[in-house]
Amino acid sequence: MKVIRSEIPDVLILEPKVFSDDRGFFFESYNESRWQEATGLMTRFVQDNHSSSAKGVLRGLHYQIKQPQGKLVRCVAGEVFDVAVDLRKSSPFFGKWTGALLSAENKCQMWIPEGFAHGFLVLSDVAEFLYKTTDYYAPEHERCILWNDPALGILWPFADTPVLSKKDAAAPLFHSAECFS
Repeated sequence: MKVIRSEIPDVLILEPKVFSDDRGFFFESYNESRWQEATGLMTRFVQDNHSSSAKGVLRGLHYQIKQPQGKLVRCVAGEVFDVAVDLRKSSPFFGKWTGALLSAENKCQMWIPEGFAHGFLVLSDVAEFLYKTTDYYAPEHERCILWNDPALGILWPFADTPVLSKKDAAAPLFHSAECFS
């Protein structure tokens, strides 16, 4: 696997080695020893999640203020624009974002460490999104930041208004968000 550091060096893009022929393809989507060797991270994943969303759906920007989750995310059907926002006050990248196109075609993954808000926008007709997390979902600790907060300036590649959950549409702005030390 090839590891590419994003504009925020703790957020990684992972390009797998894919073996393709006339029958299709094969690749390892996760191998603990290769993960540790390539990233230097001793990560323990405890939960896998799988979502399906229609074109124009935006999920996020979500995080857990307690029991923070690191996430290894990928798109297995369709295409999404995936975003991570640094919420670590001690980071030189505090309040900055990075994004990447993840798709069934490119098979890339994104590592979003604890201390980041995460969201994605579906660009294809339908997208199926998988992610491994380093801690369990804890709804009482879940927080959200408004997807189009001007203070963040995220450049979502979509001209229309996205389809949002009620929670995401009513999310607070970054300046009032609970952040990490």
